[in-house]
Amino acid sequence: MKITVLNGSPKGMTSVTMQYIHYIQKAFPTHKLNIINISQDIKRIEMGNQIFDDILNEIESSDGILWAFPVYFYLVPANYKRFIELIMERGAKEVFRNRYTACISTSIHFFDHTAHNYMHAICDDLNMKYLGSFSADMYDLEIPKETETLCMFIENFFYSIKNNITTSKRFSPLSMQDFYYTPGNVNEILDSGANKIIIISDHLDHQYNLIKMIERFKASFTNEIEVINLRELDIKRSCMGCINCGYDNKCVYEYKDEFIDFFNTKIMTADILIWAGAIKDRYLSAKWKTFFDRSFFYGHVPVLKGKQIGFIISGPLSQIPNLRQIMEAYVDNQHANIVDFVTDEFGDSAEIDSLLNNLGKRSIRFANSGYISPHTFLSEGGAKILRDNIWGRFRFPIRADYLFFKRHGMFDFPQKEYKIRILNKIMLFLSKSPKYRKEVNKRMKNEMIKPLQKVLDKITL
Repeated sequence: MKITVLNGSPKGMTSVTMQYIHYIQKAFPTHKLNIINISQDIKRIEMGNQIFDDILNEIESSDGILWAFPVYFYLVPANYKRFIELIMERGAKEVFRNRYTACISTSIHFFDHTAHNYMHAICDDLNMKYLGSFSADMYDLEIPKETETLCMFIENFFYSIKNNITTSKRFSPLSMQDFYYTPGNVNEILDSGANKIIIISDHLDHQYNLIKMIERFKASFTNEIEVINLRELDIKRSCMGCINCGYDNKCVYEYKDEFIDFFNTKIMTADILIWAGAIKDRYLSAKWKTFFDRSFFYGHVPVLKGKQIGFIISGPLSQIPNLRQIMEAYVDNQHANIVDFVTDEFGDSAEIDSLLNNLGKRSIRFANSGYISPHTFLSEGGAKILRDNIWGRFRFPIRADYLFFKRHGMFDFPQKEYKIRILNKIMLFLSKSPKYRKEVNKRMKNEMIKPLQKVLDKITL
């Protein structure tokens, strides 16, 4: 059986992800795995139609397709995202129709599910026969039980292709509304005061609604608001995954293009940031993904802490809850605050005007008060994964993260809570008695709220 592997790692064959593919090839030697380095060669693929056509020919002659990639910033790498855009832009969807496919990723399980949700949706959009996803930890190959699970996954992949197994779709096609936003007069002018507002966009000339929403938001303020188009910045490449920045947050592209200076002088100095973009397939554009991937030179340090972040999006955001969760998780993990999402998807110009005005007012009010919404599982759960990995196996390669986490008391392992440990030991011993358990059950509800009642008793109005 011939399988085409579309390699999403910018590091090509010298990547963790490809070691899993090599393992599969050795474990199943009767099948041929043909690896194509998509992310590493994206510039050549983008510029050369013949190279793109050669890839399509390989896919057409294959029995199955494996999408293999590392997880970068809640998704696939930017260059892989760009390849998916090229499939759509160059009318190549039919080549993928009815072809069996599966996904394999490597990561530390930090939002690997959103990356797989995205790829599953893309495969459904391409009308492929999706056979599941396998999310491996970076070093699962060292664990026999995990390699056994990988083999079972691949065995099912080959079995399903051989037996022409029927598959089901999970994601419905997107419904795009044909609507032109017509902004009304600005009746309420806002003053941002000392707050610096910057709009970051990637708009193209034909993206009428996005441009008009940006202009309408700008017009709501007495202050001059800077709009920066990512497409006009000199960004040489996306993140290469080299981790050279891990030691001291210095990117290998510093002084070689404009990104680092732009991020430090514009993004880092703003109080209110507005991300503005149009939905492209199941995300924003690959240009936006490049922005997020390249910002990894700061590692997992929440450099946007305390900032207000709003979103102006053209496209059916409500139909892509995975994208919204990615953005919510990104802001939450940055210890910043989401002000609101404003979209044009419901086709009401007056409502959009009102939402944009409200986005401006809320941004200023939250910035002035310093309001940051409480953390949710998206950052609480994510923080635990980062904490454990940075304290342990990645302490050296991402030393800058380790020093930041240590300096800010983020290695908050539960085992350090000695008072709770002693109390639990006593309570667990006593709970062996049925009589004691019965008494505890009677008092449990009142005991749970007792600390909170002490706080309430101190409040005087």
